[in-house]
Amino acid sequence: MFPGFANVWTPVAPSSLLRPGRPLALRVAGTPVVLFRDGDGRPAALVDRCPHRGVALSLGRVTGGRLECPFHGWQFDGRGHNCAVPWNPDAKLARLGAVALPARELAGQVWVFTGEVAEGEPGVEATFLRDDVRLCGFVLELATHWTRAMENMLDWPHLPFVHAGTIGKPMRGSASGRMDITLDERPWGFRSRIAIDGRPQPGALDYRFPNRMNLFVPVPDKTLAMEVSCVPVDDRRTRLVMMTARDFAKAALLDPLFNRQNRKIAGEDRVVVESSQPAAVPPPAEERSVRTDEPTLYFRRRYFADLRGSEASVAPAGARPVALRRKPGADERPALDRSA
Repeated sequence: MFPGFANVWTPVAPSSLLRPGRPLALRVAGTPVVLFRDGDGRPAALVDRCPHRGVALSLGRVTGGRLECPFHGWQFDGRGHNCAVPWNPDAKLARLGAVALPARELAGQVWVFTGEVAEGEPGVEATFLRDDVRLCGFVLELATHWTRAMENMLDWPHLPFVHAGTIGKPMRGSASGRMDITLDERPWGFRSRIAIDGRPQPGALDYRFPNRMNLFVPVPDKTLAMEVSCVPVDDRRTRLVMMTARDFAKAALLDPLFNRQNRKIAGEDRVVVESSQPAAVPPPAEERSVRTDEPTLYFRRRYFADLRGSEASVAPAGARPVALRRKPGADERPALDRSA
């Protein structure tokens, strides 16, 4: 499961999209996932497949903090444990669980770990945890592999060309000069800054492994930061989870204004990124690169070394192998486990 994106924490949606009593279906690296809030209001994540007959659990309903399958009414809690099997009061519920994934709610987002046992906790930029900032965000899908979207988010030189009328406008007249990029490696990735013709520019950009970018926008005496998570949907689609943190203009009615501007910027990236071939980034030697590609080459090396080719093995709560009874010359038929 989660091929090429296994055993990592990733945001998958803004918290505002996960409403009590309503399941939320999505895909992460080709794996169907359903989110819901349990009886305590905490986010829960299950692989979106009922262990009974493979139906999408997201088509069901949330009742009493449990997710009910729409086919036969089996109910599962946030840990994947089976809590009810209608018409079978003697069912051994411990053997009939769904596949649960670690989930958290942090910095205005719902996070999922793409494996069975979480390794550590999500690492979040401190700005997004401050009590004095307003968080808002949205989701946007791109028709490209997530690695192309991620490299775009880490790339400084494209700003005056792709974003000439928005965030790249101040750099437009300097493109004939020299850009120098300072890359400071951190345990979670790197922080990068730029200088143009020897003059340091305000702002900074962070890469947080595996799939997040933090951009610190220079606003005098104020805090404005963006986070973009490039979440793989499948080999050809990427879900951008975009969040903004600000310590000014904090009224909720202003959230659409910030989201609209960020949608516009992401829309400028869309046409270029979706045209990239091949869809996924190739090994560094297969494309021509220059000095100002250092941030994207750092990402590419990490991706090939630490993530590409990864996969996760997960099992339903209380799982055990299904026994098969065989008869000579007969087709294989799964045995009915009457003890369940």
